[in-house]
Amino acid sequence: MIGMMPSHLDELITALRCLPGVGPKSAQRMAYHLLQRDRAGAQHLAQSLERAMASIKHCSKCNNFSEQEVCALCASPKRDAGLLCVVEMPADLLMMEQTQCYRGMYFVLMGRLSPLDGIGARELHFDRLVKRVQEHSCEVILATNFTVEGDATAHYLATLLQSQGVKVSRIARGLPVGGELEQVDSGTLAQAMLERREVLA
Repeated sequence: MIGMMPSHLDELITALRCLPGVGPKSAQRMAYHLLQRDRAGAQHLAQSLERAMASIKHCSKCNNFSEQEVCALCASPKRDAGLLCVVEMPADLLMMEQTQCYRGMYFVLMGRLSPLDGIGARELHFDRLVKRVQEHSCEVILATNFTVEGDATAHYLATLLQSQGVKVSRIARGLPVGGELEQVDSGTLAQAMLERREVLA
């Protein structure tokens, strides 16, 4: 492909491939569409990406994306500080909020244990999670996905936290095994949350 098209176009196609599920052909179609049919949209996309990269960081308490040091959810006095729900990704937090059945706090791991991909406890900031639990005595609700990696993450965290006397529960398996939280309807997720059980070592 190099040498057959302008270098900046080739660079754009390569850049678009960083998106999940986007292969060479899809990236090429996106680049052509933006350049030929939606230059205004392309400009807006570029500006939005630049602003987001410059202003969005991680909340110092829950690790979710935020433009402030402490996000609005963590700063809210209406949340129950006695409950801390651990989720894998920001999309899972949003899904939990849509159930309108949980009013506690969150910690977003930004992933799950996956040794083959080089993702361990350090990459998931387990130390920050433990520190937060120690500072605020609370029940920890593990709401990782019911996948092999999600279960392994929940088991690791349950063992780690219970060894320090922390009450740990896991959302019930009202969710389909192998399912992702963001793909589940809010009613099913709400029921799983209500039927959570204490994790026994």
